Amino acid sequence: MTAVQTHTNGSTPLLQVRNLVKFFPIRGGILSRVLANVKAVNNITFDIAPGEVVGMVGESGCGKTTAGRAILRLIEPTSGQIIFDGTDISELRKDELRSFRKHMQIIFQDPFASLNPRMTVGDIIGEALMIHRLAFGKEREARVAELLEMVGLAPGHMRRYPHEFSGGQRQRIGIARALAVDPKFIVADEPVSALDVSIQAQVINLLQDLKDRLGLTLLFIAHDLSVVEYISDRVIVMYLGKIVEVSPSRELYLHPIHPYTEALLSAVPIPDPTVKRDRIILEGDVPSPINPPSGCHFRTRCRYVKPICHEVEPELREVGPGHYSACHVRP
Repeated sequence: MTAVQTHTNGSTPLLQVRNLVKFFPIRGGILSRVLANVKAVNNITFDIAPGEVVGMVGESGCGKTTAGRAILRLIEPTSGQIIFDGTDISELRKDELRSFRKHMQIIFQDPFASLNPRMTVGDIIGEALMIHRLAFGKEREARVAELLEMVGLAPGHMRRYPHEFSGGQRQRIGIARALAVDPKFIVADEPVSALDVSIQAQVINLLQDLKDRLGLTLLFIAHDLSVVEYISDRVIVMYLGKIVEVSPSRELYLHPIHPYTEALLSAVPIPDPTVKRDRIILEGDVPSPINPPSGCHFRTRCRYVKPICHEVEPELREVGPGHYSACHVRP
């Protein structure tokens, strides 16, 4: 598959994902043989440039979270290449990978489940500093205090426990933990989906501010397209383990090409009661990732389906400057 260039500034990509595959085997029988595979991520390719925020969207179960964790090797990819800052980390042993952990971090979806309830906030944020031997003692405490202030919390909060904070505050702690080792790249795995709407805006604004101040590179995974539009430079749309569209953020929202993207955007509410959007209702359920449809995976729910869609899998092709779509029918 041709590499999808998700940047236009001519810089060398910080992250290059090539033909990434992650299958989860389904075993059964006395010998626990592999009976089938859940094809969670099925041959995806894209680049992310330094300082870029790339949104990844799609329905639940489309493979976006699995892709994010496979890129960080929190789960092992089935195949493919993950090239970070010129190094193919998919080939690294676990001991070699440890040194790369400080360059690649994650913000988890559930801010409560991802924080150890038996550790103070100071220990949670400072743990990575000790593991990577970056700071100890007073220096470590000063760094933790700096990080807490950076995310809008007070230095005195380092002596409290996670249950003493609200959901939004806990997510700020999760962000501070990710920033502790001064990473170059962060996967934000639906960081605001578990928060109230008013708190979501605060956390998104914080991430945008940190991105501008620290020059962070983000893969922002979400299912809320209005949030993704606000924070992302570019957007990757996934369906059933495949990338179906890649585009600059503004272009995607103004001119969606793929029928699936078109349907997703039609469901985004408009903050004006006098304006009504023509809602596109997708028929049927999402096919099983164990046995996806032949040809185009989206054909069973597509209103533009043609005979070729049943037989030939569409490839991502450029339909405009930096705008790629995998569709036989839509131009």
